[in-house]
Amino acid sequence: MFLECERVRYGKPQLLEVICQLRFPTILSISAKEPAEFQELIRDEYPRYSRNIEKLPPKVIGQPGNMKFEEQADVINYQFLSADGRWKVNLTNTFIALATPAYTCWEDFAAKLDEVLAQFIKVYHPAFFERIGLRYINAFSRKALELEGTPFADLIEPGYLGILGEEDVQEQQVLRVMQEAEMNLPGGCRLKLHCGPGMVKRNNVEDKEIKFILDNDIFMMGKVEMKHSAAALNTVHTHADRAFRGAITRELHEAMEPQPL
Repeated sequence: MFLECERVRYGKPQLLEVICQLRFPTILSISAKEPAEFQELIRDEYPRYSRNIEKLPPKVIGQPGNMKFEEQADVINYQFLSADGRWKVNLTNTFIALATPAYTCWEDFAAKLDEVLAQFIKVYHPAFFERIGLRYINAFSRKALELEGTPFADLIEPGYLGILGEEDVQEQQVLRVMQEAEMNLPGGCRLKLHCGPGMVKRNNVEDKEIKFILDNDIFMMGKVEMKHSAAALNTVHTHADRAFRGAITRELHEAMEPQPL
């Protein structure tokens, strides 16, 4: 299920989005006023600004038979986008995140993340991080990879296929199958996995091609000091890379045109 091998850059990547989120103890000053100082420090790279107000559902307090509902404060989510809209920084009073559909390799992504985090730490001085997560959402298109007619059973390793991995099950007969799993990993990390065939929406338009969706969320929880955050991110990425390579067959790996880093 996990494969350690030489890292590559794909000529035909199948990523929908990569998201790195770092959670920290609540900083009230972030939601108390517009993050003007932080914006000035990253505005050259992320000139487009917006904010969303997210309403949280009431919080349930107590036990069955004696439950109360407590209103929760709205969450202000500040967004900073690159000029082309392909890189996005999200900031709330409990997390900062970097997301992109234009991921090429970890080194390039980590360099952009380092720049954002350096400015965030400079302005807000978080005490530590409580959760560091890295999520890779892939949607493998057989059409884009010139693999039309190839069953998913030849492209995805058995542990990720569910019922599609059974020899007497024809893929076209399966109406829906989706797997979810959560497991502990070495180094204090954890994996949340969501995978299976499905259709993808882009700009609210559903693509009719059935793709295989592989959504890996690798994260580390607990108190992570600022000086250890880079090492924690590298650990999370190492697990993410091994989980991805362990999920795909050699045929799919080659179809994505791997190139040495």
